[in-house]
Amino acid sequence: MDPKLELIANYECGTGENPLWHPVEKRLYWVDIPNGRLFRYDPATGKHENFYTGDVIGGFTFQADGGLLLFMAHGGVKLWHDGKLTDVISHMEHEEGSRFNDVIADPEGRVFCGTMPFEQRMGSLYRLDTDGSIHHIMGDVSISNGMGFTLDRKQMYYTDSRKHVIYIFDVDQATGELSNQRDFVRTDPNEGVPDGMTVDAEGYVWSARWDGYCLVRYTPEGKEEQRINFPTKKVSSVIFGGKDYTDMYVTTAGGYDKAENGETAGALYRVNVGIRGLPEFYSKVRVNA
Repeated sequence: MDPKLELIANYECGTGENPLWHPVEKRLYWVDIPNGRLFRYDPATGKHENFYTGDVIGGFTFQADGGLLLFMAHGGVKLWHDGKLTDVISHMEHEEGSRFNDVIADPEGRVFCGTMPFEQRMGSLYRLDTDGSIHHIMGDVSISNGMGFTLDRKQMYYTDSRKHVIYIFDVDQATGELSNQRDFVRTDPNEGVPDGMTVDAEGYVWSARWDGYCLVRYTPEGKEEQRINFPTKKVSSVIFGGKDYTDMYVTTAGGYDKAENGETAGALYRVNVGIRGLPEFYSKVRVNA
């Protein structure tokens, strides 16, 4: 029997994504990628709002010293703080036709950030270091997507959606270098594509299924252990939050076509199955304001 799903907010997002719990503010943030909208929800009051609308935002992190680090189109990265935008990277030469799609801060405050494919080239994975320099990690990516770290922080998961695979890499914690790429999970192409993901406090991986109507939980060995079904087709990402990190916040997409994707397509959900998550890391990228 599936657990109770609680619909928190329905902004009919084209691509609701990147849910992220702010451990100090005790609020949940998320984005509607193509419409450049940022939202936040306060469970203490039940209030939610669309607090920013601008250019396309593929993902974001919380900066340790305040503000949101926004990963945008054309390889652009900006800091949003108190309503002001500051360039970190104005654009990237080889990403003029693309945009960022999913990002994650690592324990040292670096940010791994992936891009979408476009006519001229496939997608890529980059690493933005704390000094503001950006480094190409890998190319030939179909759709760069969800990432997460093992509990010992020595390995990183990375999703390539259209290849239907979640990879796992070894991570050099001192430098952020990735090595020893291998498959963690290969998913059934008939059950949607793996999208955003997170890792819980037991070291299990939760992977959202775009076009698959569900969330899937995997053991650290890559075996499916649990599945939660949703009434909407494009389940895009998941994060833990709440006072004890047992609330899972789940974004969905496809609000532009409810006939195809379901009446609540593009909504934010909450579900609690009694499993605890962990706080995500802050980015610590230096910004010259």
